[in-house]
Amino acid sequence: MYLLGLDLGTSSIKVSVVDASTQKEIASAQYPDVEVEISSPQKGWAEQDPELWWAHTQEAIKRVVASGKFDAQKIASIGISYQMHGLVMVDKDQKVLRPSIIWCDSRAVNQGNDAFEKIGSDNALSHLLNSPGNFTAAKLAWVKKYEPEVFAKCDKIMLPGDFIAMKMTGEATATNSGLSEGIFWDFKNNCVSEEILKVFGFSPSLIPNIKPVFSNHGEVLPAVANSLGINSGVPISYKAGDQPNNALSLNVVNPGEIAATAGTSGVVYAISDQVAYDPQSRINSFAHVNHGVDSLNRIGILLCINGTGILNRWLKDNMGGGISYQEMNNKAAEIAIGSNGLVMMPFGNGSERMLQNKLYGGQVLGLDFNIHNQSHLFRAGQEGIVFSMKYGFDIMKNLGVVPNIIRAGNANMFLSEVFAETMVNVTQVPVELYDTNGAKGAALGGGVGAGVYANIKEAMDGLELLKTIEPNSSMKDEYAAAYQNWLQYLNV
Repeated sequence: MYLLGLDLGTSSIKVSVVDASTQKEIASAQYPDVEVEISSPQKGWAEQDPELWWAHTQEAIKRVVASGKFDAQKIASIGISYQMHGLVMVDKDQKVLRPSIIWCDSRAVNQGNDAFEKIGSDNALSHLLNSPGNFTAAKLAWVKKYEPEVFAKCDKIMLPGDFIAMKMTGEATATNSGLSEGIFWDFKNNCVSEEILKVFGFSPSLIPNIKPVFSNHGEVLPAVANSLGINSGVPISYKAGDQPNNALSLNVVNPGEIAATAGTSGVVYAISDQVAYDPQSRINSFAHVNHGVDSLNRIGILLCINGTGILNRWLKDNMGGGISYQEMNNKAAEIAIGSNGLVMMPFGNGSERMLQNKLYGGQVLGLDFNIHNQSHLFRAGQEGIVFSMKYGFDIMKNLGVVPNIIRAGNANMFLSEVFAETMVNVTQVPVELYDTNGAKGAALGGGVGAGVYANIKEAMDGLELLKTIEPNSSMKDEYAAAYQNWLQYLNV
């Protein structure tokens, strides 16, 4: 028996097939081979075409099926992980009405701020755990105001993963975790927020049927199954945003456990049993994948830095001269801690929630033409990302997040020794690197939802620790000084 997982990222679709009996990944694929662009019709805007996601999803699944490493007729379930906060709008025929306004789009900040003021900060934070900020609900309000003809045709709204599930099954469903990331969920009343619907003027009918995260969200249609080379009737049995799913893939599901990821964006994600929030909404709280299971509170406290892997990619494309990421990492490692005073602010991918939705912009500071070269830029970029995460990390401590260890997948920027060692030595918290990824986590989540596993613990029994990186006491002062140098340039 096999489990299939999809990871709908900003840059590509990744798919993993897991042997249910061993929890081991036996096949994987990605599509396309080059990173998908983000459309930015205006400054601060970020859009992608949902139908392109669907086309890429089909190609990725076809690739993994064509590998011949497993019997595709024995796939028992499908789990989906997806880029968070994106707005997809469809009409009554399930046709896409406009490009998705994705997670790093900044256009709806004013709509979110206005709603926060009208609802009242105490009321909003105690019920929603966040300001509406620049999340999915505010994006829909922007469409309502500036594209009323599109809004009038809208039958259902959904997140990116909901859309892919709908294309596979014909059914539109939502979850409490997904609705909370869109700032539609009322944690006190455990339902869709009436205040949000009222202040924005949304009909409750726009929200799809709400189901548990681990449950049957529909079954693959015969025509879709035939095209993909799998059986019809396979259930979509799990859907979660990429950061809650990344935490699941690392078995981070209980209070005090912390996950990190460094893909297009950089995230630190801690689990709490308290319905906690940051009064300034710089750090965000969402329903974790197991929130409400056995009536327990499981809140994911999320720090997000928009400009992480995308900064590294920008450096590669514009400063790299055709070199690979590994070569960039090697060059960065040649430079001393602190990049000889060169500082980089990684805030060039939309408004940053950690900076109270300020459109800060990426910056290079302290540049000396007589000292600094390409390698300094590569190191300063990686250090700047980690330093910004450290800044947010300190904010998280005010919510009671006191980590003993951080878990991460051995992927993306954690493949860089400079990045990983900077993270460990700046935070003074060890990092455990595991052999896992988002698509594999989604596959195992699907196994839980389909009843293949009795619970999350059973699904994660096969999680493999690759290595642990400990802080180096001899480097503590150097990293602290480098961080303080970076911090003096941060004008917030």
